[in-house]
Amino acid sequence: MTTATRATSEETSGEVFFRAASAAGTDWGPTTKACLDRLGPVTGCNLGFLYITDGFAEHAGSIVTLLRAITGIRDWTGTVGIGVCANGEVIFDEPGIAVMAARLPADSFRPFPAVSGDLEPLRRSAGGWLDKHGASLALVHADPRTPQLADLVASLSETTSAFLVGGTSASRTAFPQFTDPLDGGPVAENGVSGVLFAPSVEVATARTQGCLPIGPKRSVTASDDNVILEIDGRPALDVFKEDIGPELAADLRQVAGTICAGLPIAGSDTQDYLVRDLIAIDPRAGWLSIAERVTTGQPILFTRRDRASAAADMRRMLDGLRKRVRTTPRGAVYVSCIARGPSLFGEANTELSLIREAFGDVPLTGFFASGEISHNRLYGYTGVLTLFL
Repeated sequence: MTTATRATSEETSGEVFFRAASAAGTDWGPTTKACLDRLGPVTGCNLGFLYITDGFAEHAGSIVTLLRAITGIRDWTGTVGIGVCANGEVIFDEPGIAVMAARLPADSFRPFPAVSGDLEPLRRSAGGWLDKHGASLALVHADPRTPQLADLVASLSETTSAFLVGGTSASRTAFPQFTDPLDGGPVAENGVSGVLFAPSVEVATARTQGCLPIGPKRSVTASDDNVILEIDGRPALDVFKEDIGPELAADLRQVAGTICAGLPIAGSDTQDYLVRDLIAIDPRAGWLSIAERVTTGQPILFTRRDRASAAADMRRMLDGLRKRVRTTPRGAVYVSCIARGPSLFGEANTELSLIREAFGDVPLTGFFASGEISHNRLYGYTGVLTLFL
């Protein structure tokens, strides 16, 4: 049994055009075909976006091969997530597929193979194209197991001069990326792959944080790797309890999944910060451990994650994006954290409903990631929306 949805941007011969669809089912073959039936004609389309849930991860190669054969679209990009989305529907924690086909001007985009510490494959694959066209945006997908991933993301942005959007694969099995490797088939693991877009492809992108500060910006005054020993010259746990308030401080078991550390980004003119999970608390020693290495003198704040604040921040992000966008978007890609979606909002499609309220029935695809990428950084608990104009 399969279910499916579809949305299409207005099609004019030769112009930029997007069409998206999704399907859920227990067997990858019928589900892929159901998705294609909903997608409809994709004449002239030259780029495909493909996201699958991890229930189909082992069939990734077969799925993209079938899509290539039936649609005639050679270039595909995408990955696996715990959930995927298309248009107004989310398929979460069950086998499913989301597809978007795009018709873009010839030579206005360039897929690149998965790269890790060495960016030479990117230079060999896309160096000439970059020299000729330049890149304003790159949609990227990353294997979360890649060593020094945050540094790789920053290096990739610097090397290409592109604003990065995307996320890391989320899976309980394999971590496939749909890409254009120099050797082998259209599926790879490890590193970061994606598509570079020339400045002629008009886009707008924004990020919603999903967590709000609950205390002032402070300073780490003693630390050891990812363990925070002191904040503002006091035991770290004492400051933490002060900032989270007496109700949570009375029972620290309540903070799991609700309170996170925020690491302000130096030089940010938007008061931006990276959200990192709390890993451990030692009530006797008075220290905290977070999912990031910290250094003495580094600024820190604490944040609270809840449904109301996340929805409010997403509406703020969408309002700001709508003021910047003068035309109806032709297509969209949305990458959300797996800790958002139904676990945060109660309903799986809340975020998509908010996007549709702001921009209408725009063809959209995306996935629920284990980490989100925006500009040159790796985030958590965020949602990253990219509009093709």
